[in-house]
Amino acid sequence: MSATPQIAVIGAGAWGTALAQMLAADGAPVLIWAHEEEVVADINAYHHNDRFLPESPLSRSIAATTDLSELAACEIVLAVTPAQHLGAVLRGLEHTPRDLVLCSKGIEQGTGHLMNHVARAASPDSNVAVLSGPTFAHEVAAGLPTAVTLACSGGEEQWDRLAPAIGRPQFRPYYSDDVVGAEIGGAVKNVLAIACGVVDGMALGQNARASLIARGYAEMLRFGEAMGARTETLAGLCGLGDLVLTCSSTSSRNYSLGKALGEGQSADTLMADRRTVAEGAFTAPVLVEIASRHAISMPIVDAVHSLLNGAPAAGVVERLLARPLRSERHPGAQD
Repeated sequence: MSATPQIAVIGAGAWGTALAQMLAADGAPVLIWAHEEEVVADINAYHHNDRFLPESPLSRSIAATTDLSELAACEIVLAVTPAQHLGAVLRGLEHTPRDLVLCSKGIEQGTGHLMNHVARAASPDSNVAVLSGPTFAHEVAAGLPTAVTLACSGGEEQWDRLAPAIGRPQFRPYYSDDVVGAEIGGAVKNVLAIACGVVDGMALGQNARASLIARGYAEMLRFGEAMGARTETLAGLCGLGDLVLTCSSTSSRNYSLGKALGEGQSADTLMADRRTVAEGAFTAPVLVEIASRHAISMPIVDAVHSLLNGAPAAGVVERLLARPLRSERHPGAQD
């Protein structure tokens, strides 16, 4: 690889645009791919993405395109498409050895595959890494301090390439080689954020929200350990850190979805009206299926799945509160 690797971002939603801006804030050239022609035109002509990140002016060193072939020479590609579309988009990317950094959080419906498995099948020549952590797009775009996990399937050799290329004074990556753990933390926390939004929407109080975060984290640990993730990974930025952030603010798309559900709005209507994707809504049914297959107790995830299928919020909460009393034990122990 060259001394200054060429970097591209696939996906010009809020998160992809924020990452491009973070990388280009010092004038470094960044190429961003978008599906929408109007987004590409807006970025190239006006240095804004008014559709997905309207509050953030963008560096003039960001160039946008709708043509994936223009990314062929890029040595580092950050994939930031919605999780359910990742495979289809990557199959359109020229197969060549490169570092492919996955920034989408979710589990593929139909297959139950984590994003790293999807990426390896769609882009077999790539060296896969996962970037995950407590990151609101508008704060990253504004240059506010942020720390993330960068989990490298290629170990420290890949980290030595990626960390200086992606890291910035205000954007601090921390090394891990636990790709599975980094992905599971990001996927499960999206579902738990919906649950915390419901607590807000129903005005159940901050005690309830804190309790739900703690018990949700126990579910994340149980699921992660069963899937081969390390507990220390899930206790870090990409697990507990991301969980605390997205379970506490309406800046989270998943939390906002849950809040609307708690206020009595219809799941079908909310999903149809949304311009941006709340990945937890797609991840919940996959988590329920995998957890059932492996006999993993995840009552909060089950509750979110019921809500998304139209169950009234009051009844779902009542059933959770009526569960038998028991010892808290080790946080990852079965409920």
